[in-house]
Amino acid sequence: MSDVNAQFVQAQEDVQQLTERPGNLTLLRLYALFKQATEGDVHGDKPGFTDIVGKYKYDAWAALKGTAEDTAKTQYVELVESLKSGAAS
Repeated sequence: MSDVNAQFVQAQEDVQQLTERPGNLTLLRLYALFKQATEGDVHGDKPGFTDIVGKYKYDAWAALKGTAEDTAKTQYVELVESLKSGAAS
């Protein structure tokens, strides 16, 4: 397992142990980075207007279109580290 993959797996565990729940925008960023890192570019139909949460998730993931898997993993790790240190919310 590469160093980036190991850090990504550790960050997934660390994010579950945060003492404070991140804000909604940060949660969307975590979601989008995770999806980009694990599944690549967004796929499937965009949810309709009745599924507000699904629409926001889709849009956040779609904004990362073209981002390399390792880049998304690195950004995810960096975001989790900033949450652990209290620099982000």
